[in-house]
Amino acid sequence: MSEQTNISQGVHFQTVESGYEEQRIDNYLLAQLKGVPKSLVYRILRKGEVRVNKKRVKPEYKLQVGDVIRIPPVRIAEANPLPSAKLDQVQALQHQILYEDEVLMVMNKPAGLAVHGGSGLQFGLIESLRSLRPDAKQMELVHRLDRETSGCILIAKRRSALRSLHEQLRNKAMDKQYLALVRGHWQKHVKFIAAPLLKNTLKSGERVVRVDAAGKPSETRFRIVEQFAHCTLVEASPITGRTHQIRVHALHAGHPIACDPKYGDSDFDQQMQQVGLNRLFLHAHKLTFKHPQTEKQITVDAPLDEALRQTLIRLGGRCFI
Repeated sequence: MSEQTNISQGVHFQTVESGYEEQRIDNYLLAQLKGVPKSLVYRILRKGEVRVNKKRVKPEYKLQVGDVIRIPPVRIAEANPLPSAKLDQVQALQHQILYEDEVLMVMNKPAGLAVHGGSGLQFGLIESLRSLRPDAKQMELVHRLDRETSGCILIAKRRSALRSLHEQLRNKAMDKQYLALVRGHWQKHVKFIAAPLLKNTLKSGERVVRVDAAGKPSETRFRIVEQFAHCTLVEASPITGRTHQIRVHALHAGHPIACDPKYGDSDFDQQMQQVGLNRLFLHAHKLTFKHPQTEKQITVDAPLDEALRQTLIRLGGRCFI
């Protein structure tokens, strides 16, 4: 595994190509200067060290094709090389593609695979997909999933598709549905949870989220799918997209998700381990969105992996046999 090292980069100029028009300059720089702290990107913009066509611009400036951007010297982390497309772990992802066309892809992300490299990981999902699709130069994640969460994740292969899909997310026009196995019997009348979430980053870099009045507004819909003796399979549909939202809202309702290492209940987790569950039972099972080009509605379903399916069967479940 190669180490990340800092390298010094001199002043350089970039000409905006087709596909990047209408993107905000701050978002463009954050994508181009990977490894540079967000605060530094905004500082060089504020101080006028970044110029577009020799003029100072504000962070919200929208780029046009042919714009010439002056980027000052900054220290950036040298990116790890992409993994080999021949690696078994990378090749296996070919079989997890649920939908693909020339502008986007939907994957059934396996549990345990981070969406991107970093924090000691040489590569994640997006680096693996860039290795598998070397011609898709503009490939980017549309949204994220926690490392231990499996299921539907959307990837844009063109900047125009990314912009369209991000707009759907902002307008709450994209529907994401998750399956979660939670402790106890979920109460039938609890169909909607609105509880503000506050994110804290510990010194270790670990992110911890809690319900707090000072947090950001957060909303999740819940529906009972099947009840078992000591737990409930629920479908969760996040209306907002906060970090760990479903996990913390389930805990807030008194029903932590099975085998959640951060927000779970150890006694319940031991019960679940006895029926063979050894991972977080949270799976993004359905994704509905409007295609950026055809504007047709697309719904993609991600089947449960065998570990989750067998857990439900052992509990006496009938929905996913």
